[in-house]
Amino acid sequence: MRIARYEFEGRARYGLADPESGKVREIAGEPFDRVEATGVARRLEEVRLLAPVVPGKIVAVGLNYKDHAREMGKKIPEEPLLFLKASSALNDPGGEIVYPSQSKRVDHEAELAVVIGRVAKDVKEKDAAAHILGYTCINDVTARDLQVKDVQYARAKGFDTFAPLGPWIVTDFDPTEASVRCLVNGEVRQDGNTREMGASVFRLVEFISSVMTLFPGDVIATGTPPGVGSLRVGDVVTVEVGGIGALTNRVVAP
Repeated sequence: MRIARYEFEGRARYGLADPESGKVREIAGEPFDRVEATGVARRLEEVRLLAPVVPGKIVAVGLNYKDHAREMGKKIPEEPLLFLKASSALNDPGGEIVYPSQSKRVDHEAELAVVIGRVAKDVKEKDAAAHILGYTCINDVTARDLQVKDVQYARAKGFDTFAPLGPWIVTDFDPTEASVRCLVNGEVRQDGNTREMGASVFRLVEFISSVMTLFPGDVIATGTPPGVGSLRVGDVVTVEVGGIGALTNRVVAP
């Protein structure tokens, strides 16, 4: 299934997206308990896609790809390196990424995102899949100069619009070997694969849930492959994850 969240006539709704037919079928309520179609279908062109979930928290993972750690001049962590990205940074497919006036270097970071479907606390790696609703794309936009200046990540990664998410949640997906790419103005900047992760998706669920409880709708940003680079006002940036789709946003001035 492809679970989408969209706006129609000023109201946010959930539905099942079918890009081949160009339609989205509305479902009742939220998708965490069960998915029940209402019988209402609309053309995708009639609706505005929203971030497919509104997370209580976004738990991100730093330096989870070995080659990315090397390009950043960092050692590969012995345990997953966690940080929180502000939920207020959430951005929609097609939404504008606002280049903050406080920064002179803003980078793209294409990543696979995990959407939690069931409460997870002290979950074992072998049981992690049962707590995942599905997967989507995320761009962990980062003010790199502020990350270096501040040492910690809260400001650099927490600006409003710095967490584009979407286009939908794919439930039938193998996270162990999926391509992760970033294109800027059509030029490939990042081209990796989840098999290169230091900690797998299921290991991340185990580790994070040993630290904090994960609730339905929470998002895990699983780290970025090598090739991160700067963005400029006017750039169009696209995150692609094989088997999920593409998430595209434009960078604008504040």
